[in-house]
Amino acid sequence: MIRKRVLRPTRVRVVPKSFSWIDHRLIRDGHLERLQIPEQILYFFLVLVGDSNGVSYYSLPVISRYVKLKIDAIEEARRSLCERSLIAYQAPLYQVLALQEPEAKVTGRSSAA
Repeated sequence: MIRKRVLRPTRVRVVPKSFSWIDHRLIRDGHLERLQIPEQILYFFLVLVGDSNGVSYYSLPVISRYVKLKIDAIEEARRSLCERSLIAYQAPLYQVLALQEPEAKVTGRSSAA
C-alpha cells in the first residue's frame, strides 16, 4: 500500500474565500468516464466559475476563449450535459446540478442479476 504524504509542506492548499468544488461521485459513480472531452472541459469550467449554488452566466464567446473550444462544440457539450442532468441551462444562466444517486441506489435494486 502506498502511504500518502505531503510532498511540499509550504504549498499545502487552503480553502480560499472564493472556492469551487467537484463532487467525488463524478469519478466514483462513473460520470466522468462517460463524458467526452468537450463535455468534461465545459463541466469543469462551469464548476470553477459557478457561485455557491453552481450558477454562472458566462457567454459562449467568453467560454470559448477560456476553454479553447469552438462555440458549436460548447453548444453540443451543453446539450449533452443537460441531457445527463449534470447541468441546467436557461439563457443566459448555467447551473451545475447536484449529482443524483445511481439508479440502483435510488430504486433499491441490486445491479447483480
